[in-house]
Amino acid sequence: MSASRRATLALTLLALAAYADGRAPPPPQQEFQELFAAVESAAIFPDSKVFPDAVPEQAPVRILADYRAAPPDSAAALKEFVDAHFELPAAAPMPTASPQHTDVVAHIDALWGTLTRSSPKVPAWSSLLPLPRPYVVPGGRFRELYYWDSYFSMLGLQQSGRGDLQQDLVDDFAYLIDTYGHIPNGTRSYYLSRSQPPFFFEMVALLSADDPAAAYARYLPQLRREYAYWMQGEQQLARGRARRHVVALADGTLVNRYWDELDRPRDESYREDTQLAHASGRPPARLYRELRAAAESGWDFSSRWFADARSRASVHTTEIVPVDLNSLLFGLESAIRAGCERQSDARCAREFTRRAAARHAAIDRLLWDGTAGTYFDYDLAHAERIRRVSAASLYPLFVGVASAAQAHAVAQSVKQSLLQPGGLASTALTTGEQWDAPNGWAPLQWIAVAGLRANGEADLAAVIACRWISVVNDVYAHTGKLLEKYDVVTLGRPGGGGEYPTQDGFGWTNGVMRQLIALYPSDAARVRPEQCPAD
Repeated sequence: MSASRRATLALTLLALAAYADGRAPPPPQQEFQELFAAVESAAIFPDSKVFPDAVPEQAPVRILADYRAAPPDSAAALKEFVDAHFELPAAAPMPTASPQHTDVVAHIDALWGTLTRSSPKVPAWSSLLPLPRPYVVPGGRFRELYYWDSYFSMLGLQQSGRGDLQQDLVDDFAYLIDTYGHIPNGTRSYYLSRSQPPFFFEMVALLSADDPAAAYARYLPQLRREYAYWMQGEQQLARGRARRHVVALADGTLVNRYWDELDRPRDESYREDTQLAHASGRPPARLYRELRAAAESGWDFSSRWFADARSRASVHTTEIVPVDLNSLLFGLESAIRAGCERQSDARCAREFTRRAAARHAAIDRLLWDGTAGTYFDYDLAHAERIRRVSAASLYPLFVGVASAAQAHAVAQSVKQSLLQPGGLASTALTTGEQWDAPNGWAPLQWIAVAGLRANGEADLAAVIACRWISVVNDVYAHTGKLLEKYDVVTLGRPGGGGEYPTQDGFGWTNGVMRQLIALYPSDAARVRPEQCPAD
């Protein structure tokens, strides 16, 4: 056996050993190097996510050796090489319902089975991460478990009587925390360098709605470990500096930002990222980090993260203290305190009471704007609030940070700036990005409705819920589908913008729609906003 063959065999055995002992494989971009760059740059697949999701039919080191030995000399030859060495992901067909015969509730209840997957074992060299229990995917190009999406899907599972899947999802996320130290953006090796908005404590609470502290106590080790992930580096952090997700203000107050461990193009959007880096003229590594951090936020992409409020090339996510992230971490701190109290751990309860109080004070001081009557994100580089209204301003209401006066002011602000015929727009700016106007998204409707209801603003909550139900019903009546996002300004249309076509399926739309119809049954059949209560 030649030396090169022996080296290839050794690397193959090491790769197999990594799978066998549960360690995460490297992402495809790292595994396939110049082959990966060539495939993505040549755009042989319309969707950049296809190749990272493909399953290699041999060890990556052998495929890469074959590629280097005889590099394809055209895009067609490159496509033939990929077809010969990889199994490409198949698009899962989504059923189209007949609205005349299947009402939307029955359609949603049936969709959970279509969207459920199980992967306790995964193929060798696949980017997919194994999970012990069944799970629900969003749908369309999203063929794996996603973090924050799943909370909103779970709302619908609860109403559909699928408590078994709710429990499975919580256990899968607990497994991810135990295995990797955090919940990744999604269950692919290329997502492991970042997380997503930390909704795990809210998922846990759904398991014991009448007594959330009991569920918090049960999952306390995982809640604390997730918190440690978001706060990693806090002990060594000097005032006025940032490290990973943690920012220390000049007075020593700790707040958080979105962050990603890597500063290279995203595997799933390699072509888009490299093209933007070339056009922007910015240092590529810095730009890639900012794009990845925005992807961790779930709002990929939005004017929230743009220095000039218009163009993705100006993205500066890591320089922003976001209101949604810090609100959720207040919720996580409060959940840990409640779990510690239930376990009679007084020391832990005192620590997290202090941490939650400190974050509450920081949110009020940094993010609350009394003049505007709303919460804004904060620009660290310029030490000022970013005065752009977004639906993220409702997160403090959702987690219980806002006072009654603050909640009322936020209600008036979003009513004036974001309320549209089909529900809430994500922001008040139209930029062509999918997390800006005119798009509305199911998770933000739920954050708004739940937050407003919990703070004495039930009338506005009912208006938002009714308008959202009507726009989802309207599109469903014409297409038989539930979509990832909707145009809430021009009714009857799917949402647009972003890096890929609007997907159908769709996990969080199904979940929020099912939950809202349970809360507002008289709105279940509405298809036009004129049928809704006046605002």
